[in-house]
Amino acid sequence: MKLHSSRRGLAHPAHLLLASLVLLIACLSLSLACLPAASVQAAASPVLKLPPDLTSVEVRFQGSGGLTLHGSIVEPVHAPMGRPGIVLVTGSGLGLRTERLPEAIAFAQQGLSILIYDKRSVGYSINQRNYSQLADDALAAVQALRAHQGVNPQKVGIWGLSEGGWVAPLAASRSANIAFVIVVGANAMIPLQQETWSVGDTLHHAGVSGSLLDHTEPTMFRLVAAAALFSEAYYDPIAALSSLRQPLLGIWGSDDRSTAPGENPPLFAHALQQGGNTHYAFRFFKNASHSIHVSRDGGVSPLPALASGYAQLVGAFVHAVTSGQLPTADAPAPPPQAWQSVAVPPLMWWESLWLQCAVVAVLIIAFATYPLVALVRRLRGSSQKAVAGSPARLLASAGTVVILSFFPYLISLMISSENTNVAPVGPVLAGRPLPWLLLQAASLVVVGALVWTAVVWHQAREKMNGSERLRLGLLLVGGALFVLWALYWGLLLP
Repeated sequence: MKLHSSRRGLAHPAHLLLASLVLLIACLSLSLACLPAASVQAAASPVLKLPPDLTSVEVRFQGSGGLTLHGSIVEPVHAPMGRPGIVLVTGSGLGLRTERLPEAIAFAQQGLSILIYDKRSVGYSINQRNYSQLADDALAAVQALRAHQGVNPQKVGIWGLSEGGWVAPLAASRSANIAFVIVVGANAMIPLQQETWSVGDTLHHAGVSGSLLDHTEPTMFRLVAAAALFSEAYYDPIAALSSLRQPLLGIWGSDDRSTAPGENPPLFAHALQQGGNTHYAFRFFKNASHSIHVSRDGGVSPLPALASGYAQLVGAFVHAVTSGQLPTADAPAPPPQAWQSVAVPPLMWWESLWLQCAVVAVLIIAFATYPLVALVRRLRGSSQKAVAGSPARLLASAGTVVILSFFPYLISLMISSENTNVAPVGPVLAGRPLPWLLLQAASLVVVGALVWTAVVWHQAREKMNGSERLRLGLLLVGGALFVLWALYWGLLLP
């Protein structure tokens, strides 16, 4: 899912020191790109366009905190009494009920009553979300469907897509009133790892490899989480899955670009078995996207149509489990996955947000001071000659270019990869986009200029006055710190 991933509480105002502006803008911009748009509560019930064999009923119910939520129950015109029902919990983003209308129609035509509802706007936004709160909303929706005329309250289950794949199992783990669970494009890994994989997979499909993919991109997401810009970044879905007692159907598309379709099914199976639940079945749809819509371009631009057999699978599963026919550890091999996810642990103390801000501040000061002092001297008409002119100027200029270019480039790359499923990386040489290759080359120039400047400084140190010694010393300290910073961010790694 694109959270957006993803995505959440802003850093404190004190972070906005001038010296750390570059780093904080990077974190903020990336997080805003990765996180879904804030939802806006629907002011009026939408008119649902339904086929003639279906009808709908408007409902309202009290969600978490007493918030009134609005929804629609879609069902057959001549629906039998005692029929099963499903509450659909959508993924991240706006979350209006109309987003899941295709699924509601298809599932209702299987003889089911389907409740779709508008996601809350209060407490859910770019910078704020709480899966526990969303689970309570889903439980309230379940109660509303259980009370609906003609629905058997013992046969009501829950369906969750993407972010809803975290919410639905959590809701089911809290209530025995939920008869079954269906998850689509769901994750048994933490949201931050999922989002990192999604963007990384997009870059991988664009031909990117090496440190940008293996090191830099995951590090950036860890920094975003540390800045409190990614709500529920470390939510642990295993706890809810291991306490789940209801039968579960897991569905993934082979062309899923938001959720790792090869890694997650085994994680689901392990968590369910860990809690003693063997009543699960997994199914995979070839040429299907994250939401199990038809895909003809590898999941980049899914078509409106649902994958063939998807609705029939859901209907058959619901009718079977509500009749006492439970699956038993039915888990075929998942589809191949070209790119594997990587761990994204919280930052250690030595790479904390404040320390990163301080490093960037020192680098900017160190590299900018050298030419600024030269400018002041020229304005004052000073005839003092720079001892290490050429290498020092090269060190200061190359270092400044890298520092000021690194975050804007990384931000633009992450934004494009997150929002389009296609990373417009431009020419890729040896697994490196051309801008990244230039940044790495400039970083090597900094290293070479640092060595050159150090040699000149050592040879001419006796000829320097105090101010020039301080000026060059600050530049050399900045250059040495740059090497560590560039290694950390992968600029000096293959």
